[in-house]
Amino acid sequence: MKNKLAKTLALLGAGALVVGCATGSRMSSADLDKRTSEVVKSSFRDQGIVKVATALADDDTLTACDAADVTGKPLSAEATKAIEEANFKTIKWPANGKFLGDWKEGEKIAQSGRGMTYTDDAGTVNGGNCYNCHQIDKAEISFGTIGPSLYNFGKIRGVKDPSSPEAKAMVEYTWGKIWNSKAYNACSNMPRAGHKGILNEDQVRHIVALLLDPKSPVNQ
Repeated sequence: MKNKLAKTLALLGAGALVVGCATGSRMSSADLDKRTSEVVKSSFRDQGIVKVATALADDDTLTACDAADVTGKPLSAEATKAIEEANFKTIKWPANGKFLGDWKEGEKIAQSGRGMTYTDDAGTVNGGNCYNCHQIDKAEISFGTIGPSLYNFGKIRGVKDPSSPEAKAMVEYTWGKIWNSKAYNACSNMPRAGHKGILNEDQVRHIVALLLDPKSPVNQ
């Protein structure tokens, strides 16, 4: 949701620039962007657990990616590398060293889209809403296609025993990708679930198990 909001701000800024040019405005691009941001912020309000300061907080990663979307110019290799490196540093690895939890709990989290809306209270447990973008279990008849299918995620990658030394790199990648997707793909549309506090450490652990545990329906 925040990514969409940032894109909206960027598009509005671009629109304001066009209007300014059309009316002979001498305002600079920076001034027009600032004015647009002020107008947009004035139309939002705090409601429930959703706060304007959080929803509209500056984010260098989103700003760079949104600018690339608006201009149609992809990020340079240097900018891409810098964004990925900065996001990689934010990954919080499991404190107890255990990357895998219970795939059954992971399935519940993947199915749930609850949390973080103004109608939820502060104690609402967030879901991962994974099916909104991915196919995961072949038995699921409704799923999004924004992201790739994750069916057979571990099986395709040859992960027969996630606890084995051979599987270490894939297990760590899966954890890191869920925690902060932009550490691996600078302008990924995937939410930074751990980094942004959408999922906690235990929840990420369960999602990793859902994707990699051979007993999970994902790998059947």
